[in-house]
Amino acid sequence: MPVTVDIADKNATDEAINEVFSYFHYIDKKFSTYKKDSEISLINRGELSSKKWSLEMKKILDLCEKTKKETYGYFDININGIIDPSGLVKGYAIYNGARILKKIGYKNFYVEIAGDIQAEGFNEKGKKWKVGIQSPFNLKEIIKIVYLTNKGIATSGTYLRGKHIQNPKINSAADEIAGITVIGPNVYEADRFATAAFAMGEKGINFIDGLKGFEGYMIKKDKTAVMTSGFGQYVEGRH
Repeated sequence: MPVTVDIADKNATDEAINEVFSYFHYIDKKFSTYKKDSEISLINRGELSSKKWSLEMKKILDLCEKTKKETYGYFDININGIIDPSGLVKGYAIYNGARILKKIGYKNFYVEIAGDIQAEGFNEKGKKWKVGIQSPFNLKEIIKIVYLTNKGIATSGTYLRGKHIQNPKINSAADEIAGITVIGPNVYEADRFATAAFAMGEKGINFIDGLKGFEGYMIKKDKTAVMTSGFGQYVEGRH
């Protein structure tokens, strides 16, 4: 997945950016279902007992279970007997990458992995970070622009990675809608709820609308869009 770290503060250093990337490599090595030697892969093959799970693995799996309860079972990391916490880990990693930069002292930056972003402070021009939402039907087309500061944004859909999100209620791939973008207080929260909302299908936008501090933009298969009541505060022309 493409990764971007952009620090707008004048005292930005390569060392700070490298520290974030090192953390991402650590997370990938632990949670990637594509790496045969990752901790999650060892667990899925039954080669690592629960007594030997790392503290971070236990934390992530606890957060996944918490999210499952909060989303009425639509967020479920158990897919045909395989545990895949990717729907939470990406946002978690971005959020913690941003925390690394905050701890160093940076105030104006954004951290992105494959379109999911934590935007802090302002860009080099002193304005809110400008984020485009891609069309699920034409990846070269931006269909909506939002302006963010101190917020997280995450998109769930099938147009980049295929049908990788399950609807646990029917035990098959979720594909009722084309995509949904969620803006929240941070990217970790936005990411986990975007995954669940996509699995919910068309009623997912209502779920997001009912969450305090969250807004969403859903694109249906007929190429029409539905947004939550407060999404307009972030759109182009209101920055």
